[in-house]
Amino acid sequence: MGKWKSFLLVTVLGAVIWFLPVPAGLKPQAWHLLAIFVATIVGVILQPLPMGAMALIGITVCALTKTLTVPEALSAFADATIWLIVCAFLFARSFIKTGLGSRIAYMLMGKIGDKTLKLGYVLCISDLILAPATPSNTARGGGVLFPIVRSLCSAFDSEPGGPSARRIGSYLMVTQFQCNCITSAMFMTAMAANPLVTVLSKQVLNIDISWGLWALAASVPGIAALVLMPLALYKLYPPELKHTPEAKEMAALELKKRGPMTTAEKIVLAVFIGALVLWATSTITKLNATLVALLGVCVMLVTEVLTWKDILDDKGPWDTLMWMGGLVGMAGFLNKLGFIPWFAKTVSASIAGIAWVPALTILLVVYMYAHYGFASLTAHVTAMFPAFVAVAAAAGAPVFLAALSLGFLSNLCGGLTHYSTGTAPIYFGAGYVEQGTWWKIGFGASVLNMLIWVGVGGLWWKVLGLW
Repeated sequence: MGKWKSFLLVTVLGAVIWFLPVPAGLKPQAWHLLAIFVATIVGVILQPLPMGAMALIGITVCALTKTLTVPEALSAFADATIWLIVCAFLFARSFIKTGLGSRIAYMLMGKIGDKTLKLGYVLCISDLILAPATPSNTARGGGVLFPIVRSLCSAFDSEPGGPSARRIGSYLMVTQFQCNCITSAMFMTAMAANPLVTVLSKQVLNIDISWGLWALAASVPGIAALVLMPLALYKLYPPELKHTPEAKEMAALELKKRGPMTTAEKIVLAVFIGALVLWATSTITKLNATLVALLGVCVMLVTEVLTWKDILDDKGPWDTLMWMGGLVGMAGFLNKLGFIPWFAKTVSASIAGIAWVPALTILLVVYMYAHYGFASLTAHVTAMFPAFVAVAAAAGAPVFLAALSLGFLSNLCGGLTHYSTGTAPIYFGAGYVEQGTWWKIGFGASVLNMLIWVGVGGLWWKVLGLW
């Protein structure tokens, strides 16, 4: 669909919803905001314009139609959690600029990279180490790790589009891609839409999910998934080459070429470790997570690890600030104006008599596989999370359990298809796996993730007192 046809469809859809009769018990203002919000989300999915541009148009229409005042439409841009993700993007830039991210991966490869299965684990561990400070799973998986994966494939004469693809390349591509989705679920700052989950949870359920609580709740199921996923793929989609002693040599050569760790790398590593410690101990130090991130960015500016030009040139954080501020603002006022409570009450009435455990399970399954219709994790979260978490709470599910479990699945669903998240077209586009196989592996991985995160995770969350 062309740009202007898509934009026309978005406009017509918003207008149709706007002029539909307002349901009983709902304010016209809430219904009109829903029309603008739905049109914006469809625009984010179809992308006649970039996501940030669609969000800007959405909040402008809100103010122009007096659905919201100008201060209300712009209010979410002051949200601390949004600025946390901006800072985390700058952390990620420092990892890439200094080369620290790839150095960590090569160091691990040099230690334990003598077998193909171990290489799978090396890539997953590297992703896990980088995840807390890399809110773009695309930057982490595509910008840092994909070049390493691709180099490994070529080093072992495994090339796309032919019989050599299965030698080692196919396995490494699907393993790293699936593990990238898992690590994205493990930290609030590991994927751009995760802070959006926490903001929406605050707006809809009035709960505060800290960085530490997210990481703690995700730790056990996340580690279990990272242990089992490479092994499961190794058994079900095995590489032809099992032993890779050359990988250690390749890593040693690359590290020798780079020389000792630079001062800039050491500063980034110290800032990263310091931020992790302060985020994890925020209940003791009482330091806001965003303040910690801002402090880290300031240290890197003062030491010139990052320059102000670096920050101005990096489009990622400012684009995220724009679309997240716009979407969070509209979603928040949908709740304040009564649409989300009305929706939750209406839907929960239809499942009256169903205990919260099966009700939440059904919601989780639907939420996971609804992502077949999305090409963006952010669009999925914005469109479905507020309503689903509200319905889960109305059905009697403990609020932290409902919010966190849906938040984790907001990342895991990214492994389903070749278009489901930013890293998907990068790894699929390498040409090592056919589309039908990619989808089969994605579905199988989703089932394994559901069993681990809902099963093992459910038991862990019981220990933590989340239900």
